[in-house]
Amino acid sequence: MRTAAPVPTIGQHSLLVFLLQVAVLLLLALVLGRLAQRFNLPAVAGELCAGVLLGPSVLEPLLPGFSDWLLPQKPDQLHLLDAVGQLGVLLLVGVTGAELKFALVRRRGLTAARVSIAGLLLPLGLGIGTGYLLPRSFLPSGADPAVFALFLGVAMCVTAIPVIAKTLLDMKLLHRDIGQLILAAGVVDDVVGWFLLSVVSAMATAGLTAGVVTTAVLYPIGVVVFALVVGRPLVGRALRAAGRSEGPMPTIATAVVLVLFSAAATQAMHLEAIFGAFVCGVLIGTSGELDPAKLEPLRTTVLAFLAPLFFATAGLRMDLTALGRPTVLGVAVAVLAVAIFGKFVGAFIGARLSRLNRWEALALGAGMNSRGVVEVIVAMTGLRLGVLNTETYTIIILVAIVTSLMAPPILRYAMTRAEEVAGAELGLGDQHTDPVQTPDRAPGAIRVSDQRGDS
Repeated sequence: MRTAAPVPTIGQHSLLVFLLQVAVLLLLALVLGRLAQRFNLPAVAGELCAGVLLGPSVLEPLLPGFSDWLLPQKPDQLHLLDAVGQLGVLLLVGVTGAELKFALVRRRGLTAARVSIAGLLLPLGLGIGTGYLLPRSFLPSGADPAVFALFLGVAMCVTAIPVIAKTLLDMKLLHRDIGQLILAAGVVDDVVGWFLLSVVSAMATAGLTAGVVTTAVLYPIGVVVFALVVGRPLVGRALRAAGRSEGPMPTIATAVVLVLFSAAATQAMHLEAIFGAFVCGVLIGTSGELDPAKLEPLRTTVLAFLAPLFFATAGLRMDLTALGRPTVLGVAVAVLAVAIFGKFVGAFIGARLSRLNRWEALALGAGMNSRGVVEVIVAMTGLRLGVLNTETYTIIILVAIVTSLMAPPILRYAMTRAEEVAGAELGLGDQHTDPVQTPDRAPGAIRVSDQRGDS
């Protein structure tokens, strides 16, 4: 009888390097993330910088020997780190989906829809046009120009709910009408953004033909329909059974298993695993069977450990030295300008169509322009699929950081002016007023001082 040879385990040196990679990246990500927060910047900016410092931008040119030992360019070694990062991003997307507040969309109705649709279509169109106009040297070898252009369009139109929510919370705007409207429009952007990412990823994997395009569009729609008809009751039953236990562990384990199975299902369909994780997260959050307190330990673990590690590994792929080349720098400035212009003008148009004043419209544009976490995930997906090369990847990550840093000061200025206008209209002088009180503009309907919550 023939016996199978034992499966070789990871080598001692490979394990040592992997453990040191995780420890160093996580330590640096946490330190720089906290430092960024001390300066009222998004933590993701600091976490990305951790990877930048250890990657080809800084450590490799300064200490090439140490860099090669700590981060050897061996596929099997890199895949270990990538696997942890992928697990982290799937759970991060699942937790984010579970926390989306669809009640906001229902309450804000047409206003949120107008802002979101205009804020999606304009940057999507501008991004696709920019993708076609970029020099072919910015496309990876063998990449389809049409898929690249579509991917750039998706990268330009996304919005980052976690960054927006944190910014609004820090500025005490989360429960004000303008904050609620920004979040409602952001929820719509998030849902459409993940859908578009899945569609374009399927095209990148299978090629760009009429059959592939049709399948790439119909499969995600089928996934959503299946999730609503079959998935929702199954998720509800699973969470109800897990919730009978007093402790949080069964609920956490159930949520993780559901997210990973859903991610595996969409990956098997040649869609993005992230799409399945997001849809499952939404089902978990809207099932009516979830006790949010029991899921809090998972959220803490993801945000404190897995997410910072993922963003640090994302920073490793950035090569800021490429910006020293005039062509790359020029393209980076152009893409950044298109991204900012598209989101600001799109959201501004949507807000003005809803009869909001220009300062409220500017505030909405500032909030929607923040791309942060979602843009990083989109960029990592494009790099993994071979749609982006190092230069275009670096440019898109740069867009994510710059737009996230822009949001707080512009939002603060716009809200100050909006409140002044609202106070002047109501003749209240310096009294507290709350912009975006449509249609009768009555002040004080929602006040942050009265309410607590997280998004």
